[in-house]
Amino acid sequence: MLIIAWFAFQLYRAKQFTRFKVMINTDLKAKVIASIEEELIETRSEIYPNNECHQQATIDYWCRYPVRIIQAALIREIISDAWLKETGNYRNCQHLFHVQRDKMHN
Repeated sequence: MLIIAWFAFQLYRAKQFTRFKVMINTDLKAKVIASIEEELIETRSEIYPNNECHQQATIDYWCRYPVRIIQAALIREIISDAWLKETGNYRNCQHLFHVQRDKMHN
């Protein structure tokens, strides 16, 4: 009986993690894209033209993996550590960082 309860709890945690990844790809991704576009437009100069090609390459890089989306959101202060703790996603974020550590921005 204890084993069944443990498996049920693991299934519950897996579903929470999956919901967290979906939230990253739906809610946070749009905010990160808007932030990147705004930043590149504001920093446009002759040295850094930041045209549409640059914007698309930057967006493709940061939005390729969920771990990079969450990193970009943290770097650009779209979300914070406090938000992760308040929403109960701190552990999910730690797990995502561990699972996708080879895809993280250095």
